[in-house]
Amino acid sequence: QVQLVESGGGLVQAGGSLRLSCAASGSISSISDMGWYRQAPGKQRELVAGIISGGSTNYGDSIKGRFTISRDNAKNTVYLQMNSLKPEDTAVYYCNALLTSTQGPVVGLRTYWGQGTQVTVSS
Repeated sequence: QVQLVESGGGLVQAGGSLRLSCAASGSISSISDMGWYRQAPGKQRELVAGIISGGSTNYGDSIKGRFTISRDNAKNTVYLQMNSLKPEDTAVYYCNALLTSTQGPVVGLRTYWGQGTQVTVSS
């Protein structure tokens, strides 16, 4: 069974940095796209950053120039380096991955989500 496990969230002061990690594990044959989304209280989930297997990236407008997404294909892991954090970055951050699983209740290509990690930026 496939799992995505995030880590690295926490409390930080405005202007500080955090690095999130998300590792995919289980019966995986390949991973295509990986990304990070966030959801603040009372708001819709929004794209933070995405990265395809070849390395091309895209970012949400609100974080451009401050966050950097990267991935280690050998470790099935995606990272989000967050710099110059602002209070408005406070949210639960979720990673997702479009991948092909080979065993479990769902075999084949589908999108998986992590459980989320809380990021809180104090002013």
